Amino acid sequence: MIREPEHNQRPIPPAVQEAYGADDLGTKPIFAGGFINFGHWQAIDISSGLSHEDRVRSQQDMYRHILNALPPTEQRRALEVGSGTGAGTALALQEYGFAQITGMDIHPRQIERAQQSNSRLLAERPEHLGFVQGAAESMPFDDEEFDFLYSVEAAQHFSDLTAFGRETARVLRPGGHAVIASFFTTDDTPGHAERLAALLDCYANGLDLAHPVPHVVDALAQAGLTHTRATSIGPAVWQGWDRWINHVSGPDAWPRNFLRVHEEGILDYYVITATRPAD
Repeated sequence: MIREPEHNQRPIPPAVQEAYGADDLGTKPIFAGGFINFGHWQAIDISSGLSHEDRVRSQQDMYRHILNALPPTEQRRALEVGSGTGAGTALALQEYGFAQITGMDIHPRQIERAQQSNSRLLAERPEHLGFVQGAAESMPFDDEEFDFLYSVEAAQHFSDLTAFGRETARVLRPGGHAVIASFFTTDDTPGHAERLAALLDCYANGLDLAHPVPHVVDALAQAGLTHTRATSIGPAVWQGWDRWINHVSGPDAWPRNFLRVHEEGILDYYVITATRPAD
């Protein structure tokens, strides 16, 4: 059940407001098909020229990789945190047999885009799909509402990992599972944040935050979740992402520095899993 809006709703960070509002990051050439993620390229031949279809598939495959980390999903309820335009939410509903799935995003324009782009599916299956505005650190749902929570390339924006961990544990039912995928620093070595800001505009302007992956895992564990684990999927991400950036933006585009900081050992792409203990 969706809660009434709170008077102290978390403000949208300015860089997030811009990127997902008027700037509409999802329309940029580096993304495609309504998705906004770096892509999972393991099943795609990146040694030759890449196509628009390859790029869309890479982003779909990122969702499939994350959703495949969950136990059987048929007839279960799920929440996507940071659902953007809802392309991944729709894929999850259509391919994984959820009884009901809710996409939640902090930005109202993204909720509008999700409702518009998925209007047919919403009309045909209103009891199975919905989109709600809300923050990862203060989710507008009742306790123990979902069997699964997943998030694809949104957690690098979250301002308060402790609050996110607490909310994840709260909205999951006993025995429920969480899967979070995004790019994080490999550890909390001093200087990582400064290095990222020097090479990548999205860190310099505050859109992405230099969260160390151990801090993300610890936030979930401290909230009472168990079997918390971070697994690198960098080999399936970085080379393909870099090839695509070179293809659409050229050899000097600043996002190509993602591969550089990965090769320096500063940043990697992870899938983090956790479970709420059963009663």
